[in-house]
Amino acid sequence: MKKSFAIFLTLSLTLFVAGCKDTLEPKPVDILTDDVVLNEPADVPNVEIGLYNAFRTVAPATVIAGDATADLLINNGTFTQYQELGTKQITSANASVSTLWSALYETIYIANFILERLPNVDGVQIAQRNQVMGEAHFIRGYCYFIAAYSFGAVPLVTTTAIDDNRNIGRTDKEAILDFALADYTAALGQMPTKPVSTAFAGEYALQSALARFHLYRGNWAEAETYATNVINSKQYSLDTLFSYVVTKDFPAESILEGAYTLTDDPGTNGNIGLNNIFVSRRELIPSNPTVVALASDESGGRFSSISFSSDNLKGNDNGWSVAKYGTADQDNNNVMFFRLGEIYLIRAEARAQLNNVTGDNSAQTDINVLRKRAKAPAISAVTKTQMIQIIENERLYELAFEGHRWYDLVRTGRASAVMSAFSSNWQDKYEVWPVPQREIQNNPALVGNQNPGY
Repeated sequence: MKKSFAIFLTLSLTLFVAGCKDTLEPKPVDILTDDVVLNEPADVPNVEIGLYNAFRTVAPATVIAGDATADLLINNGTFTQYQELGTKQITSANASVSTLWSALYETIYIANFILERLPNVDGVQIAQRNQVMGEAHFIRGYCYFIAAYSFGAVPLVTTTAIDDNRNIGRTDKEAILDFALADYTAALGQMPTKPVSTAFAGEYALQSALARFHLYRGNWAEAETYATNVINSKQYSLDTLFSYVVTKDFPAESILEGAYTLTDDPGTNGNIGLNNIFVSRRELIPSNPTVVALASDESGGRFSSISFSSDNLKGNDNGWSVAKYGTADQDNNNVMFFRLGEIYLIRAEARAQLNNVTGDNSAQTDINVLRKRAKAPAISAVTKTQMIQIIENERLYELAFEGHRWYDLVRTGRASAVMSAFSSNWQDKYEVWPVPQREIQNNPALVGNQNPGY
């Protein structure tokens, strides 16, 4: 039976290996996920690319969720969705909410398709089958991880049966996270240790995801172990200047990023075109407290994440813009999923929680690695409580506008204190986003099952 879901394949393996400027891009190809698409070995690379094509949309949608729901960004334009985020008056009709939900479930659908169909395709080499199955498990697990921390309980969709999926209720957050971990576990050892580029998932992208997963769950020893595995792999290194993370695609520390080309960059897309949102229209701009934080001595070179123009100074506009995401013909339009800077921060936090605060191979060691790169002052002897606060600040400096802030404040129990001081409209209900209204309208099993307060 034909499925109505279309994958727009605008990438190829060679596009990822090379940069965004100097390659010849093929025209987009529409592929239907039906029996014809994945019926023989020659179909496998196309479906694999389709999975990544859908998956990369999750990255910019998560940037908006993670930093605009929190205190890093304020609204500065006319789009209702960003006004709601900026003023902390989020509704279930918000377009950014719907965009993230759709990006997650479109990706999950393709992963399910691969996991259903690929085992039955004759003639596929075992190594290729295992790799693509591993990628599908990893990417589906990541999507459910983000879904659980963005929306709480969500539908657990594990098939491509459209009729079944149109009437499926919400599964408890803990069960969703257990499912995500099972997907990660199934992917272990299946993907290459050195993928053709960091636009593709490999073993250490998976181990990075496991490090983040266990950090969020408070499994400190596991988080430290997986982070150490990634660091000790020596496959990634911190660039000499932090500004390379801002201005370059595929920096030396990139572990996995959503990659775009000249022909498929989201451009003026009002939901996922980050350059359009942050620079062209400037619907969202850095908040004043964020500018102050990034301008501090402790931030050092991380100040390059933002830029200033006096031409923008008017009304409530502070003149500052996010600098991380360029246009299609610039070399910084990709969106990061994982990079080495975050992995050092994960290990630092895990070590601090395990009371390994200062000294050799401690939280202090990891923070000072990042501070040295940023040309910021080194951390000296501090208490555990002080180190936890330092790490919270360091995550703001290092990871600003990469979509972490809201998730960090919620998982550490700091959202109410920080956000209430930032906005008088903040309510605890904003620790999760609402189920999109259109999903409730289209799925009878969601009727009457909205998140509290929405």
